[in-house]
Amino acid sequence: MSTDPLVVFTPSGKRGHFAVGTPILTAARQLGVDLDSVCGGRGICSKCQITPGVGEFAKHGVTVSEDALSEWNAVEERYKSKRGLIAGRRLGCQATVQSDVVIDVPPESQVHKQVVRKRAEARDITLNPSTKLFYVEVEQPDMHEPSGDLERLVRALEAEWGISNIHADLHILHVLQPVLRKGDWKVTVAIHLGDAENAPRIMHIWPGYYDGTVYGLAVDLGSTTIAGHLCDLLSGEVVASSGIMNPQIRFGEDLMSRVSYGMMNAGGAQEMTAAVREGMTSLITQIATEGHVDKQLIVDAVFVCNPVMHHLLLGIDPFELGQAPFALATSGSMRLRADDLGLNIHPSARVYLLPCIAGHVGADAAAVALSEAPDKSEDLVLVVDVGTNAEILLGNRDKVLACSSPTGPAFEGAQITAGQRAAPGAIERVEIDPVTKEPRFRIIGVDAWSDEDGFTEAAAASGITGICGSGIIEAIAEMRLAGLLDASGLIGSAEQTGSARSIKDGRTHAYVLHDGTATGGPLISITNPDIRAIQMAKAALYSGARLLMDKFGVDSVDRVVLAGAFGAHISPKHAMVLGMIPDAPLDKVTSAGNAAGTGARIALLNRDARGEIEQTVHQIHKIETAIEPRFQEHFVNASAIPNSVEPFPILNSIVALPEVSFNLGGEGTGGRRRRRG
Repeated sequence: MSTDPLVVFTPSGKRGHFAVGTPILTAARQLGVDLDSVCGGRGICSKCQITPGVGEFAKHGVTVSEDALSEWNAVEERYKSKRGLIAGRRLGCQATVQSDVVIDVPPESQVHKQVVRKRAEARDITLNPSTKLFYVEVEQPDMHEPSGDLERLVRALEAEWGISNIHADLHILHVLQPVLRKGDWKVTVAIHLGDAENAPRIMHIWPGYYDGTVYGLAVDLGSTTIAGHLCDLLSGEVVASSGIMNPQIRFGEDLMSRVSYGMMNAGGAQEMTAAVREGMTSLITQIATEGHVDKQLIVDAVFVCNPVMHHLLLGIDPFELGQAPFALATSGSMRLRADDLGLNIHPSARVYLLPCIAGHVGADAAAVALSEAPDKSEDLVLVVDVGTNAEILLGNRDKVLACSSPTGPAFEGAQITAGQRAAPGAIERVEIDPVTKEPRFRIIGVDAWSDEDGFTEAAAASGITGICGSGIIEAIAEMRLAGLLDASGLIGSAEQTGSARSIKDGRTHAYVLHDGTATGGPLISITNPDIRAIQMAKAALYSGARLLMDKFGVDSVDRVVLAGAFGAHISPKHAMVLGMIPDAPLDKVTSAGNAAGTGARIALLNRDARGEIEQTVHQIHKIETAIEPRFQEHFVNASAIPNSVEPFPILNSIVALPEVSFNLGGEGTGGRRRRRG
């Protein structure tokens, strides 16, 4: 039995006997304890802060005395005087073992610290980025043993940190020698730690000890919008988030329109590639400015996107995705340099693209699977990433099915008469009194409803400008609940509905939500073409989900998760009234926010997650909606509001849907008709 002192680390519980005088950092490394250090034990970085316990620890069978660690030394005193040190804390590289001791490693000192996502219901992200900082002292050149500065730097990194086979790009050689000499042969190096395809690589180098950080970019490249999250790779913090419209939208609002543009126009694919890369340049400049970050410090990036966006970002003609069997050029994950994509970040920055699942089920669906983990769910969960091209996952621990469904841009306010992006002034919430048929609404940027005191004054800054996706969903659902709209999607006349807000609009009718024309503002109304656009979008969404349920052999699901930036703002009740999602208890319908973007963040901040999702996608079975006969059948049924066949018993127990029909060929009165079910 060893007579050396016992060292116990918490919260890991790892323990071992070490000779008197062993630094705590050394003991931690030998036991594989999660204790951070950038400076290699020189007392510069303070990453290795620990808290020693004192007293009797029955659980561990030790009694710890006050002098279990070496005395406070000059290095610790210097650090405390310059930067401060929490009372009771020691530097693990300076404090040495004197007798039995219990050492607590606080969260901020852990290498793989937990980064809590902003949503309370979300799981944590384990921080383990691909690029990390290392402080090292390099041997000076010697006439008797000549060698290059890079070779001696590489040797020092391997000796100090155990990183082998390190490479460097030419731009590092351009600055290496002056940096080494400015730092008196002491430097901090940012190293991309490599992966299955790439060796470790020096990304950046600073003279002396660099007390800063490096950054990564997580990008959700969608058909309509591009969203990015700029993250601190050392803390996991989201420094800035921003988004822009995808400039490709001018070539077509949906994916197939863009594929067609590439087919019908020579050089069309190259045009669209140039457009999306220009968009990325704008987004990166915008997000770096917002975060007050030098773009050259962005050294890692992760992209998730649907297959068409994936191909166009890479400069691959998506021609084959426009026809069966919808073959991808590659479905595997990709590891590239920023220069390969023309990104205006660090020239050697590494770019990781998540794998696509198959066909039109892309890396964005893989990112949703990484974020929401349906393959780890005990109950049957339906995950719907609502966007221009909806990604749908259905599964549990037994199996996961996936499909994509072309919903189009209507959910995002496009193809809607008064539609707009979610911006200040846009109507985002709607309620209609079922008796008076009068509406009230809320706009983005104002907390009060339109019929409440203070609304007019608060809305003056932005004005009432239009209606966004969540607003159009609620407006149509409320119209259905108020008897202004029948199951087929027709708006009744003023005589049929009893509301003067139902106005003539060509051969059909429209419902006026807001008339601002008297003061020079817009007339915001819901028209029958608007409703038709939403019907087509929601029918595609529901049909995809229902098809997966058929393949799974079920008629119901245990819970529904709405993902996507738009999905985060959808009211579950209104979504079900429209028939967007299958019938389910409302408390089992939740939002996951931008799950694809979160999946991109997870892959950015934890390189182990990349291997995890690469394994997961092989276990997901893809269903191709284009060749499934029942998809069209479900689509026709789902065109009704909520559905012409499905009974929706849970929904009907919550709300009463008026049995009205306005398909009378004229201005007749609205008759009551039993809904087929």
